[in-house]
Amino acid sequence: MGAHTDTLITVAELADLIDAAEPVTILDVRWQLGRPDGRLAYGDGHLPGAVYVDLETELSDHSARGRGRHPLPSGSAVQAAARRWGVRAGVPIVLYDNWNRAGSARAWWVLRAAGIPDVRILDGGLAAWVAAGRGLATGGEHPHDGDIEVPHENLYTGALPTLTAAQAAAITNSGVLIDARAPERFRGESEPVDLAAGHIPGARNVPNGALLDDRGFFRPAAELDAVFTAAGVRDAAAVGAYCGSGVTAAVDIAALRIIGIDAALFPGSWSEWSTDPTRPVATGPAEARA
Repeated sequence: MGAHTDTLITVAELADLIDAAEPVTILDVRWQLGRPDGRLAYGDGHLPGAVYVDLETELSDHSARGRGRHPLPSGSAVQAAARRWGVRAGVPIVLYDNWNRAGSARAWWVLRAAGIPDVRILDGGLAAWVAAGRGLATGGEHPHDGDIEVPHENLYTGALPTLTAAQAAAITNSGVLIDARAPERFRGESEPVDLAAGHIPGARNVPNGALLDDRGFFRPAAELDAVFTAAGVRDAAAVGAYCGSGVTAAVDIAALRIIGIDAALFPGSWSEWSTDPTRPVATGPAEARA
């Protein structure tokens, strides 16, 4: 499937699969911070055959307490949802969204953490598909139930590495902890959602938006490498990432994967960290490196 085969797929590559009638499962994960339910927009126009995925209820478990605004779902919940979406063993999955790759990156991370390996993000998202002149379908899709088996029940100790709050703090001593939020939230100048403004002391700010070009495509690998090298990632013994609630940090983790670096996710992110008043909070720009 071309470059970055375990992370991204292009519109042309996906179109070739569809035109050749190759089996592929397409999932629509449109989600925005201020508009989390994308169901109506999905009904108005989606990739043909794409099944809608609800990030809030199918890629998160809001019954969990103390783990931030988007706690990870259980493996059994992911398996049940994936079977509803029609996910089948041995059939590749392509994920797309319509906003900053946040929804598709979250789904990419969750499915891979659950132990499903053949998962890719559509580079450029819905806009790229439309810009290429490809058609959209309306209404809903009703796939046959899938048969996928999810090997990992606990995604916090699943197929991808995660960090607890204590581990996120500790990684700043020996490695690099990336904060994927907007710079003004990192600096503590604005906090529209969580209880405190600022960042985890020692974290480095690499906003997820800086990893995409003005059309919503991931920047070329050389540019991504330069961004993360400037944050000290190339020299780090370990790399972790967090954001507001573990959603947009997945964009940074996907970008790091594109350049061959595996990073751990702090799933609770700032929404978990900021609920404990005993945890330190830093404001302003990142501290100078020693």
